[in-house]
Amino acid sequence: MTTFNMADAATREAILAVEARRQRALIDVDAVELDDLYEESLVHIHAPGLTHDKAQLIEHTLTRRAYVEMNRGDLNIRTAGDVAVMTGELVNRLRNPDGSERIVAGAVTQVLRRGDDGRWRFVSFQMTPYGTQVWGALPSETTEATSEQDNA
Repeated sequence: MTTFNMADAATREAILAVEARRQRALIDVDAVELDDLYEESLVHIHAPGLTHDKAQLIEHTLTRRAYVEMNRGDLNIRTAGDVAVMTGELVNRLRNPDGSERIVAGAVTQVLRRGDDGRWRFVSFQMTPYGTQVWGALPSETTEATSEQDNA
């Protein structure tokens, strides 16, 4: 069984640098950089559920020019060998077809693989936008929140 562990400091720094390059390339509409950052087998699932492969995502970026600004929250990075899973918040400021802007915020899971050349590249991306949580918090979530407040 493969075990995922928290990334060591050097790996975390390397992956965060790749993520910063991805954000900059999307905002700058830099197809050459995006081509370098994405594995050929990339699967990218946008917030509304639209799924793109690598070529389609680059075409989407060049055609739509939607990305204005991106901000990340705390990121959890776990690794198993040459695979990393990064999860956390993403807030995108996006351009709409009519020129107006919108904010899309949600939880994101990204998978990266370190290639034979030692470089990390994105293999998978999935964004789930924040929505109404009709069930409320689990008992364990309420207990954690209460414990954290008591320790503050």
